[in-house]
Amino acid sequence: MTKTAITRERLSIDVLPEEHRQIKVHAALRGETIREYVVKSVRERLCQETEVRELSALTIHLDQDPTLKKLWDNEKDAAYDKI
Repeated sequence: MTKTAITRERLSIDVLPEEHRQIKVHAALRGETIREYVVKSVRERLCQETEVRELSALTIHLDQDPTLKKLWDNEKDAAYDKI
């Protein structure tokens, strides 16, 4: 069985000693290496930001869709706008 080579890029960052200590503690509490913790954290953040961007792209033109506008712009649902 052959292994497929995965191309990776190196990323090096400088952090304050206190930030390094916090990262190290959080990683240890999760049983992860600092590398695993940081990569997982960055991937989660990227995923969240992608979801927000996609949601924004979906909702930006909703007011132009007559069917959706009719569904959302009604007296019954207007009560939820006041909450």
